[in-house]
Order: sequence, then C-alpha cells, then structure tokens
Amino acid sequence: MFRIGQSTDIHQLTAGDHIVLGGVTIACEFSTVAHSDGDALVHAIAESILGALALGDLGHHFPDNDPKYKDACSLDLLKSVVELMHSHGYTIGNIDALILIEKPKMAPHIEAMRTNIATICQCDLSQVSVKATRGEKLGFVGQSQGMVAQAVVLIHE
Repeated sequence: MFRIGQSTDIHQLTAGDHIVLGGVTIACEFSTVAHSDGDALVHAIAESILGALALGDLGHHFPDNDPKYKDACSLDLLKSVVELMHSHGYTIGNIDALILIEKPKMAPHIEAMRTNIATICQCDLSQVSVKATRGEKLGFVGQSQGMVAQAVVLIHE
C-alpha cells in the first residue's frame, strides 16, 4: 500500500543570529519564534509522515506546552516519527519539500539539509528533494516576518 501525506509549517521570524532548517544552523539576522528549535522544514516533513499514517499532527505527538520539548532538536522529533512509521510497517518512498523564505539564501545549505533528512529517514539521498524560493518582497515571507515550509511524502509498505 502507498500513502501520501502533506503539511505546511509556519514560523515567525524575529531579530536574532541564526535559524535552523533541515537540521542545519544558518547564521543570519533572524531567529524563529518557536517552542522547539523552530525547524519549519523538518516539522513539515515529520507532520507529512504523520498525516500519511493518519496519526494526527505534530502538536498532538509533541505538544508545545510540554516543557520536555522546549528547545528540542527537530531532527530528534523526526527520528521519533520515522520510528513510529517503521513500527506501522512503512518506509519512505520520497520526500518533496519547499522552503519559502526571503533571506538568507538557502542554496548553499540545501545539500546538507537533504543529507540530514535522508539520514534520519533512513532513505537514499535521491529520495529527498528540498527546494527554496523567495517571497519577492510580498506578504509576510517577502517582508521577512516569517517563513513557511511545505512537504509532501510518499510512504509504502
């Protein structure tokens, strides 16, 4: 059986010195407003997997009012979701993800993100696509007030 999940994650940006995306710490003039490390890309991927399994959303499994997840590494959350996926008899077919952020530029970090995600998801690098686009100065993304990550995953038995 094949199952598809999709998700979108949004985080507000504030003045700071780094963001985390795909498990990569990126030096920049922003930080995310978040309970965990604010890795919107990993959050969207993890929630896509949960959606494909019909097991609810990320907040159900890792509530933001639980101090246990304060400043949590999102790759650790993804690892837990992947273990849950495996316990249900599924593996990753492929992941297609998109980051919407005005700045900083994502291109120098994409391969490291793909590698981190493939490693945690126990799949080949060729099964993980990460793309990025800007807001072209439009809306909250274009005004650098926030970032969005979207993901679609295919899982199979």
